[in-house]
Amino acid sequence: MSNSSAIPSSKSKPSSAQPSESSSSKRKRGVFQRELQHMMYGFGDDPNPLPESVALMDDIVVEYITELVHKAQDIGSQRGKLSVEDFLYLIRKDMPKLNRCTELLSMNEELKQARKLFEHDEENLRKVFEGDEPAEG
Repeated sequence: MSNSSAIPSSKSKPSSAQPSESSSSKRKRGVFQRELQHMMYGFGDDPNPLPESVALMDDIVVEYITELVHKAQDIGSQRGKLSVEDFLYLIRKDMPKLNRCTELLSMNEELKQARKLFEHDEENLRKVFEGDEPAEG
């Protein structure tokens, strides 16, 4: 699998190109504009890149994400539902992306656990101040 370019390929399937074109014409433009400007600056571009450059990056990013989601959906439909593993499977050969996704998923799980503990501690504190016994745990 190669990275998709901004120019539509004549090799792409007509059925897969059709949803991409119709969804890109229906979507709001510039949704990621501010984030992309910051990312472009972080990677060495001007602090205020040309609007055309940002629009091109936006189109490329949205096209990539759309294609990735469609491919993951195809894989997930075989089992009946879409899962995180479908996306990890698609990026399995791109080690930097795979490692970053794994790291972010792990951090997300840690944050969920910390929130759960915080809610539990908050509940115990509330019971202590109300005069009840704190819950075990």
